[in-house]
Amino acid sequence: MNTKLTHDVAIIGGGAAGLAAAVTLARSLRSVVVLDAGDPRNAPAAGAHNVLGREGIAPLDLLAAGRREAQQYGAEIRNDPAAAVRRIDDGFVVELASGATVSARRLLLATGLADELPDVPGVREFWGRSVLHCPYCHGWEARGQRIGVLGTSPLSVHQTLLFRQLSDDVTLFLHEMPEPDSEAWEQLAALDVQMVDGRVERLHGEGDALQAVVLEDGTEFPVDAVTVAPRFMARAELYEQLGGTLSEHPLGQFIETGQMGRTDIAGVWAAGNVSDLGAMVSVATGAGTSAGAAINADLVTEDAQAAVLSRAGAL
Repeated sequence: MNTKLTHDVAIIGGGAAGLAAAVTLARSLRSVVVLDAGDPRNAPAAGAHNVLGREGIAPLDLLAAGRREAQQYGAEIRNDPAAAVRRIDDGFVVELASGATVSARRLLLATGLADELPDVPGVREFWGRSVLHCPYCHGWEARGQRIGVLGTSPLSVHQTLLFRQLSDDVTLFLHEMPEPDSEAWEQLAALDVQMVDGRVERLHGEGDALQAVVLEDGTEFPVDAVTVAPRFMARAELYEQLGGTLSEHPLGQFIETGQMGRTDIAGVWAAGNVSDLGAMVSVATGAGTSAGAAINADLVTEDAQAAVLSRAGAL
């Protein structure tokens, strides 16, 4: 094992994927450091859902529990985000926002994604509470309510159908989306979805309570929740610094990986939303566990090969 490096693995990102990988690696007696920027994407949400055994837990409480679990096995967690990364002969050096550096034999990117929201006043203010995007993350909480869909792309029709499963009162605001095709019109009409032409000027509400969608002509439509389709952009600046290229998806950009999170860059893995734009918390957790196991196996192989060479040199 190379002793010049400070850690076996540096994990950039302290969300579900990063912490799950830290637990897996630390339980295999790997030296692990997690570098956390402290801005989880789901922080505005009241609860994390579809998390077996922890259904509805507050996102920050889930991460706090994950941190404790990783630390109890010896993982180091730093509240110091990574600012830059470079390759060295035997691994990587990560420069932190504080000016400190850490080095590691392998790198796991679990940096998540950023939501590029529609430029409509009120969307960001109510985001994660009454402005939603995922029916599996927030749908139950919006069931039976007056739900508006802010049309921004052809995918808005699919989003409308998903939320129509949860409420009989769904309105599709065509806004900036292209004209639906005849099949989509027929489906929406058959499901009694109201369709409203015209641009949306803003969302109106008080406190955390959304109350209405307001068109440019001043017409107001009462709603309890609005669903939007953000563009999902992987937080992948460090991957690009290492020479990586992002892949395009109808929903945004992501780091493409092979089996168990291995990227095209030697020694670099990715897990969670940075490589799977649609991953919910439980999926990101599983991906982190898989990536951690794969990284450990890769290091085991390298260590065994180094031991063979060392033994041969000693004979």
